[in-house]
Amino acid sequence: MATFKIDPMHSEITFKVKHLMITNVTGSFQQFDATLVAEAEDFSDAKINFEAAIDSISTNNEQRDTHLKSDDFFAAATYPTLSFVSTSFTHKSGSEYALKGDLTIKGTTKSVELGVDFGGRMTDFYGQDKAGFEITGKINRSEFGLTWSAVTEAGGVVVSDEIKLNMAVQMVKQA
Repeated sequence: MATFKIDPMHSEITFKVKHLMITNVTGSFQQFDATLVAEAEDFSDAKINFEAAIDSISTNNEQRDTHLKSDDFFAAATYPTLSFVSTSFTHKSGSEYALKGDLTIKGTTKSVELGVDFGGRMTDFYGQDKAGFEITGKINRSEFGLTWSAVTEAGGVVVSDEIKLNMAVQMVKQA
């Protein structure tokens, strides 16, 4: 059985949401942790746990970030983390996998499925065994209690319900 931990220096946890339905706002989490445990070399039996600190959310706009941490959105004071626990990691073909699991945001847990592109394994300059993954998916923010909404004077929606997830993750095998 091998255990891998996320390498935060070489990983990005990002999301995009439509603003005014005409452009995307990109955000990220700066503090996160993940563990992957697997016996199979191709990770087909992987068990994955992930957690991100809500207070570390960044959209490169302090006022917006403060609003996202408020009770209108993530309620960071009450729910300081979001988490994901895998229920399956299934090899589809080539480097493609389907990752299913339970995502918990703001005290609400829903089953989600994410697409994974396994980038391969490599030994770095320091002799560390690393594995790379690109993870993508979509969630509906209102299903997790992130229901704040506003309408423009013209009747347009300010923030979309659909959130696109995009994670570039490098995992390091633990000794």
